[in-house]
Amino acid sequence: MAEASFVSTTIPYVNATPHLGHALEYVEADAYARHMSSMGQDVYFLSGSDENSLKNVLAAEKEGIATSELVSRNVVAFKELIEKFDIGITHFIRTSVDAEHIKGATEIWKSIAASGDIYAKDYEGLYCVGCEQFYSPAELVGGKCPEHNVEPEKVSEHNYFFRLSRYQDRILEAIESGELKIVPESRRNEVASFVRSGLEDISISRSTSRARGWGIPVPEDPAQVMYVWIDALTNYINALRWTEGSEEYKRYWAEAGQRVHVVGKGVTRFHAVYWPAMLMSAGIALPTDVVVHGYITVQGQKISKSLGNGADPSELIERYGSDAIRYFLLADFTPFGDSDFSEERLISRYNTDLANGLGNLLNRSVSMIMRYRDGVVPESGPITDAERSLAEQVLASEQGSVVAMQGYDHRDAMSNIWALVRRSNAYVDERAPWHLAKQGDDEALNTTLHHLVAAIRQIGRLLIPFLPGAAQSLLSQLGTDALKVPGTGEWRQEITGTRLEKAPALFPRIEAVP
Repeated sequence: MAEASFVSTTIPYVNATPHLGHALEYVEADAYARHMSSMGQDVYFLSGSDENSLKNVLAAEKEGIATSELVSRNVVAFKELIEKFDIGITHFIRTSVDAEHIKGATEIWKSIAASGDIYAKDYEGLYCVGCEQFYSPAELVGGKCPEHNVEPEKVSEHNYFFRLSRYQDRILEAIESGELKIVPESRRNEVASFVRSGLEDISISRSTSRARGWGIPVPEDPAQVMYVWIDALTNYINALRWTEGSEEYKRYWAEAGQRVHVVGKGVTRFHAVYWPAMLMSAGIALPTDVVVHGYITVQGQKISKSLGNGADPSELIERYGSDAIRYFLLADFTPFGDSDFSEERLISRYNTDLANGLGNLLNRSVSMIMRYRDGVVPESGPITDAERSLAEQVLASEQGSVVAMQGYDHRDAMSNIWALVRRSNAYVDERAPWHLAKQGDDEALNTTLHHLVAAIRQIGRLLIPFLPGAAQSLLSQLGTDALKVPGTGEWRQEITGTRLEKAPALFPRIEAVP
């Protein structure tokens, strides 16, 4: 049986429609999950919506509608975006309505309480509604939230607290031993430094009155609801029905080889400190990997619903297609730092790499086989140094992309694949099939066309995790599909006699910003 793995996105607030930052995380996590699947792993890929936040309540009040109505309306846009980008999730969880989530959040609270890690006290602090987080004065920048650039509210109330301080040494040990892997190393060092500086107990409930009655009630205390982050973090195991000891929970969490959370840098602390401590308290296995991506910026400023500068990914898909956006996010953006978005650069990368690079390679290769061999892949004749060089690049590109994805570096993986695209285009120019045809050198022409198809099939196979739709369209033109393309060790196997199909340009050029 294949090794099981778990991959998740964070679950975004649904106080507004999604922006390009959400698309980045969806596409990144999808590439990681599809890569794991391509390596033979059995992957459970989870996403969802965080619906029990005060942000959602305030947004609904502003519109004059019920919070339940707002979240049910807005969650549709997130689900549609997942579909438009061909994100291959296994399950989508909603925290305000899914019974397994409400039950699971309640039970993990009870488990933590049974460990003696929950107590009540009066509390006063500075709270940013945008982050749904308390900040100390030292963490503010000019007296404002570092994420949303607004002054936090001063809040005083009676809350329940989690004994986070009890788990300081165990969390640090998990990080330093590699039991809990935080990627990239700079984020690992950042989290380790935060833990070493001393962990304080954290508030894990809010008064029902301040929450406007919205949220999951604290067990045996209807005057309090769970703090949204405590509620939300439990979704990762609630979706697997951990309270029932389900087979899904055992396979994809308790016994899984990898349990991977893909998160934005602004919520690293929640996933790499608070969540592991909660799991330790409840006696549940920790995530194995927390992969932290940066933000998308526009002219250097973070894209944010709160700031109102979010590029609409659905509109971008309508203008350029999902393949163009997926490619740009995965090939151009650093997986771990901030990246600035511009449509001009998107168009430039698309035209250079997809239209002129891979698209042109596919189009002229298929056209030459149609013209010179009636659309059927010929048997190879004797090979030369040119074919041996191409074979070396096929192997190097696969190995390089696999190693890159093991380190969650999608940009480096794409770079390795595009090295094969460039080498294949260079191979066409070196061998010049049109000259071979004119000279009547059938053996050399057959060898060239045969190896071209073999190389492009490998490109299609390697692209499945990144551009699944385009990769399948490419392979269909070559008379095959992803399941039938062998690995690089047998990269030329069983292609002789394959009939190709001519189709419209896979990546038509984009002339200018519409």
